[in-house]
Amino acid sequence: MKILISGHTGQVARELQLALREHELISLGRQAFDLSRPDSLRETMLRERPALVINAAAYTAVDQAEQERELVFTINAEAPGAMADACFELDIPLIHYSTDYVFDGSKATAYREADTPRPLGVYGASKVAGEQALRISGCDHLILRTSWVYSQHGRNFLLTMQRLLQEREELSVVDDQIGAPTWAGSIASATAELIDKWQQGRHHWGTYHLTCQGETSWFGFASAIAERLRAAGKPCARLRPIPSSEYPTPAQRPLNSRLDGERLEQDWQVRLPDWRTALDACLQRMS
Repeated sequence: MKILISGHTGQVARELQLALREHELISLGRQAFDLSRPDSLRETMLRERPALVINAAAYTAVDQAEQERELVFTINAEAPGAMADACFELDIPLIHYSTDYVFDGSKATAYREADTPRPLGVYGASKVAGEQALRISGCDHLILRTSWVYSQHGRNFLLTMQRLLQEREELSVVDDQIGAPTWAGSIASATAELIDKWQQGRHHWGTYHLTCQGETSWFGFASAIAERLRAAGKPCARLRPIPSSEYPTPAQRPLNSRLDGERLEQDWQVRLPDWRTALDACLQRMS
């Protein structure tokens, strides 16, 4: 099957190229498929005529987004809308990734798909708008909300922690934000599974939560990374838990980023591994 993937060198896009390698993949980066120019996307899609489109590209610099609202909304809302309109025209489905940042984190339990989005910042608001653009387009789509994405590539918490833990004697990490670290490889594997089930005739379109199982804080995630560094005989800093108030950022983060994945399992029989298992799989890939 011919699949167009936006993002190319992004964390999820790179893993999708591995997980979907039995298909004919058209993986397009910014030069060939520029989400900051939404009007140009339709022409490329009509020329390539894929059977499926996966939007794995986004503006994800959460703090910088507060200063670049127009660009953020262009990439995260207008571009997915343009892609969805073209998918409707081609009568093909679109898979799109969204985020825990659509919620404000004030709920006491894990968020479900039916919960009302209340984003705290520009990034989250742009992702809400992107979701809405897909829904009104009329195209068949999956909106897959995930959280705390990391991989062996690019800029992410895992690679940053590995570096800082080996450079410093002590490291302070926020301990009052709770969520599920989710390996990009797990996202890609689950996406491949969803595509297989769609090809077999399952069509439960809509919005789903797609994260690894379990929960922890950023401090807990850092502690797991440190534990594995020590097991490998590498130098490792002492970790100190701190509240978010001691680590102010331009964009406010949700304290509760937990996403309930029960609906995905019920409708599609797709379940991601525990976050610790996924972390070990990622680290094994890196070794």
